[in-house]
Amino acid sequence: MPREIEVKSVLNKTKKRDSWFLDDYTLNLYSSCSFNCLYCYIRGSKYGTNLEESLSVKTNAIEILDRQLYNRAKKNQHGIIVLSSATDPYLQIEGKYQLTRAALEVIAKHRFPVHIITKSDLIERDFDLLHQIDQTAILPTDLTNRLDGGTIVSFSFSTLDDDVAKIFEKGATAPSKRLIALNKTLDEGFLTGVSLMPLLPFISDTTEHLNLLFSTFKKSNVNYVLPATITLFGNGKADSKTLMLNAIKKHYPELENRYLNYFKNDSGMPNFYKKAFSKKMHELCKMYNLNDSIGKSR
Repeated sequence: MPREIEVKSVLNKTKKRDSWFLDDYTLNLYSSCSFNCLYCYIRGSKYGTNLEESLSVKTNAIEILDRQLYNRAKKNQHGIIVLSSATDPYLQIEGKYQLTRAALEVIAKHRFPVHIITKSDLIERDFDLLHQIDQTAILPTDLTNRLDGGTIVSFSFSTLDDDVAKIFEKGATAPSKRLIALNKTLDEGFLTGVSLMPLLPFISDTTEHLNLLFSTFKKSNVNYVLPATITLFGNGKADSKTLMLNAIKKHYPELENRYLNYFKNDSGMPNFYKKAFSKKMHELCKMYNLNDSIGKSR
C-alpha cells in the first residue's frame, strides 16, 4: 500500500525551459513509481530496489496546486506544466486516488497548458479535460507560433516488443497497449508524439528494430519523435546500472561484456556511439519524414 503524505509545495518552476519537453513547470503528484523500469534515472536513490514499495501519495496536492496556480495566473505567469518529471502521472494507483484527473481540472480552471509524458493507456480516461485545456490554455508568448493548442502528449517507448518490455519495464503498460492508446490520442487531435528514451543498446537500437519503431510511428502519423541514448548510474544494488547489468547477464548473456565495457567508467555510452546514434536518428527522421522536436516543423 502506498504511503499518504502531505506536502508544502507541489508545483516546481524550472530554471530554464528544456528545449525538448518545453517545461516551464513540473508537477509530480506521486513519489516513486510502480512501473519499475530498470533503467530509470531515479534508481539508486532512497526508493530502493522496488520502487513500488516506496510509493507515496501527496494527499493535499490538489489544494496546494490550486493555490500555487492561482498565484502564478494572477501574475500572468502561464507556462507549460509537465506531468510528470520524476514519476508517471498514470500509475496503477491513479485509478483509485485520481490525483492526476483532479490536477487536470485545476490546471484547466487556471488555463495552464500541459505536457503529459506517460507509459500508460489510462490517459484515455481524461481526454475530456485534455480537450478543455487544449482549447482554453494560455500559451507562453514565445511558443504561440510553435504550438496550436494547450495539450501535448508524449508516449514513452524503449521498445515495441512486449517480451522485452517485461524484462526492463515490467510494471508499465505493455507497448502493444500503449501503441493503441497513442493512436487513440492522435485520433482525438492532440499534439502527440513519442519519447524514445532510452533506446536499449543492441536490443532496441538495432537497424531492424529502429526501422520497426520509425515505420510504426510514421504509420500512426505521430507529430514528433524524441530519441535518446541510455544513461545508467551507480554500483549499489538498487542503482540502474546494477539492475540493468544483472538483467543483461540473465536475459542477454551475449551482450554482457559489451555492456560491462561501455559502462565500466562512465554513466553514458561512449562518444563514438553517441555520434553514430545522433547521425542515425537524424537519418531516420529524414527518411520517415518525422519531426525531431515538438511543435510545428521549422
